[in-house]
Amino acid sequence: MLKAAGWLVNDKRVERIWRREGLKVPARQPKRGRIWDGDGSCLRLRAERRDHVWSYDFVEARTHDGRKFRMLNVVDEFTRECLAIRVARKLKAADVIDVLSDLFILRGVPGHIRSDNGPEFIAKSVQAWITGVGARTAYIAPGSPWENGYVESFNAQLRDELLNGEIFYTLKEAQIVIESWRRHDNGVRPHASLGYRPPAPEVFVLASSAWPAALTRPAPPAKLPVEQRPTLHQL
Repeated sequence: MLKAAGWLVNDKRVERIWRREGLKVPARQPKRGRIWDGDGSCLRLRAERRDHVWSYDFVEARTHDGRKFRMLNVVDEFTRECLAIRVARKLKAADVIDVLSDLFILRGVPGHIRSDNGPEFIAKSVQAWITGVGARTAYIAPGSPWENGYVESFNAQLRDELLNGEIFYTLKEAQIVIESWRRHDNGVRPHASLGYRPPAPEVFVLASSAWPAALTRPAPPAKLPVEQRPTLHQL
């Protein structure tokens, strides 16, 4: 302000006067270098086709009794399809391998799997298993969730559209409701990034047609013509 008013002042002299008068001298801020994205960032490694890059992450919520449960969300970054949401009270490295093994059987092995540096993802057993089946891990820089932007965006959508407005009384209820939401998000909900089309409408149709007969409502019995209905004398 003094310089703007035309005064010739020395910065260090002003600081000495501040200290003498008991005023707080602002700490010097170090020059910040450019923030470089890590090799696992979604800005460096971009999905170019279906099953090229998957990303996964954990989300936490609570049932009505206050107990925590976790969700492992797996997303195909190219199609924006949520491949799986595993819901359980506890999820460990063995559960990560279990979810991925089921998906590998259904869809094949992806090129890369992106994640943060959570203990379940960097576990030696998980890294060895992923490498052993032919995929590659892509870890983002610590404290840089924006480098895993696709699954982070999905997590926010899941929380805004479902978790923040639902009360789950049991873990089983949470599993059923969340899986129903996942199917709707994949097969019905339009996504702006996909030209307002759902990520996998054909998967939703196939999954619906493949539901067990026990889960479908039986058709009502056909009504008999009046002349064929039994009478009191026939009974």
